[in-house]
Amino acid sequence: MGETENHHHHHHQPPPPQVAAPPMAPSFPLGAARGPTWVPAEQLQQLHYCIHSNPSWPIAVILAFQHYIVMLGTIVLVTNSLVPRMGGDSGDKARVIQTLLFVAGINTLIQTMMGSRLPTVMSASFAFTLPVLSIINDVSGREFQSEQQRFRYTMRTIQGSLIVSSFISMILGFSRAWGNLTRLFSPIIIVPLVSVVGLGLFARGFPLLASCVEIGLPMLIFLVISQQYLKRIHSTAHQILERFALLFCIALVWAFAAILTVAGAYNNVKQQTKLSCRTDRSYLMTSAPWIRIPYPFQWGTPIFKASHVFGMMGAALVASAESTATLFAASRLSGATAPPAYVLSRSIGLQGVGMLIEGIFGAAVGNTASVENVGLLGLTHIGSRRVVQISTAFMFFFSIFGKFGAFFASIPLPIFAAIYCVLFGIVAASGISFIQFANCNSMRNIYVLGVTLFLGISIPQYFVMNTASDGHGPVKTDGGWFDDILNTIFSSPPTVAMIVGTLLDNTLEAKYAVDDRGIPWWRPFQSRKGDVRNEEFYNLPLRIHEYMPTRFL
Repeated sequence: MGETENHHHHHHQPPPPQVAAPPMAPSFPLGAARGPTWVPAEQLQQLHYCIHSNPSWPIAVILAFQHYIVMLGTIVLVTNSLVPRMGGDSGDKARVIQTLLFVAGINTLIQTMMGSRLPTVMSASFAFTLPVLSIINDVSGREFQSEQQRFRYTMRTIQGSLIVSSFISMILGFSRAWGNLTRLFSPIIIVPLVSVVGLGLFARGFPLLASCVEIGLPMLIFLVISQQYLKRIHSTAHQILERFALLFCIALVWAFAAILTVAGAYNNVKQQTKLSCRTDRSYLMTSAPWIRIPYPFQWGTPIFKASHVFGMMGAALVASAESTATLFAASRLSGATAPPAYVLSRSIGLQGVGMLIEGIFGAAVGNTASVENVGLLGLTHIGSRRVVQISTAFMFFFSIFGKFGAFFASIPLPIFAAIYCVLFGIVAASGISFIQFANCNSMRNIYVLGVTLFLGISIPQYFVMNTASDGHGPVKTDGGWFDDILNTIFSSPPTVAMIVGTLLDNTLEAKYAVDDRGIPWWRPFQSRKGDVRNEEFYNLPLRIHEYMPTRFL
C-alpha cells in the first residue's frame, strides 16, 4: 500500500516547474512509474447485478434454473456413493435425491431470507460421508430380512445422529461463539481458507471428468470457448452467452452422450465406464414416482445411538467451517462487503436448524453452502440474491414431481465435473483476491499464508488417500467415535486451513504486524456499526430485526 499512496499524492500536486532537478528529486519508489497501481476494492465493481439488484424476471428465472442444475451434481454424487452401500435400490436413490432437493430448497430459503442473506444455495455436504459410512458398517454387521430393511434402518440411524448433532451448530451459532471465532480472522487467514475450499475439491474436477473423457473433455472445452471467447463476437451474443452458455453446453453434450449411448458405443466396455458414460444407467427415470411430497420421518422413527452421534458432530463442525469459507467467497462474488461476525453466527445457527430439518425429513447427509453455486455467481457476473431465492422454486417443483426431477438427475456426472473445473477455480481465485487488503511483501505474511495453504491441501490429502472405501481412516484407536471425529475434521481442507491459519496468524508477532495483516481494514466489517454497508447487505428483510430481542442480533 505504501507505493500506491505515494504514487497518488504525486498525481494530485501541480506539476513542478521545469528546472534541472537535483539528483534527490524522485521521492516515489523506483518502479512506481511503470504502470498503474490498483487501490484495494472492498466490493467487486464488474458485476452486472450485485446482491440486491435484480435482473428482469425472464432472465432471473432462467438463471435460477441454471443454479438448480449446477447444485444437482453434488446431490446425485452423494446419493450414488452412499445409497447402494446402505442396501437401497434405484427407487430409494430417486427418493433420497428428492428428499435432499426438498430440504435444500427449505435451507436455501432460510439462509437467503434470515441467515447469511448472501446468494448461496445450501446443498448436500460431503463432510458427512465418513460418519455415514461408519454407520453403514455398524449396521451391516446385523441380520436383516431384506436389503430394503437394512436401508431403512441405516437411514433411521442417520436421522437420529443428524438430529442430535444439529444442536452443535445451533449452540455454536446462537451463542455467538462462532462469530467470536471469526473475529480472530484476518485477510491472511481468509486467503488460504477460501482458496482451499475451491482447490481442495480437485478430486471432483478432472479426476471425475476423466471417468468418461469423451463426454467430459468436450464439455469443458465447449464451456470455455462459448462462455468466454464466443461472447466477444457480438454485443447481444455477449449477454446471452455469458449468462446462459452453461445451459447450452449441458444440452449439447448431454445430447451427444445420449447419441453415443443409443449408437452402441458403450455396449462392450467395462461396467464402470458404462456407469459414467451411459445416459440410461442411473435407472432414475423408471423408478422415480410421478408425484411424491417428502414428509417428516418418511423412513420411520429416528434411532439414536451415542457412538454415531459423535462422528456426526465432527461433520457438523466441518460443515460450519466449509460454509464460513464459502460465505466469504459468496460475499466477494456478489459484490457485497465481507460478512460481519454476527452474520456468520446467525448463519451457522440457522445451518444447525437446517440440519435438524434434514434429520426430521430423512435426508442422507447434512447441509453446507454449495461451493459450485458461488462459482456460478462469478461465472455469470450476476450475484443477485433473488435469483437464488427463485431457484428454490425449481428445487421444490422437481422434488415433488419425481419423474421430471429424475430426468435432470440423470445427466452424466462427467458433465458436472467439467463445470466444476471452472466453478471451483473461480471460488479459489476469489479467495486469493483477499490478499489485496494485507501486505503481500511482508515475509511473515508469506510464511503464514504459505504454510496454511500447503497444509490445508496436504493434510486432508493424506487422510483421504488412507481412508478405505468403508470409511476407516488413518486414526485408529479403541474409541470408534473418537476416530470418526478426527478423521472427519482432518479430511476437510477448509477446516485444517482454519485451524492452522488461526493459530499461526494470531501467535506469530500478531501485535507488531497488525498493519501488515490488514487488521485496520478488516475491523470495520466485524461489527454491526463498523461500516454502513453491513446494514445495507446483511439486514433482515421486512424489519424483522426491530421485533427481535437484541441479544439475538
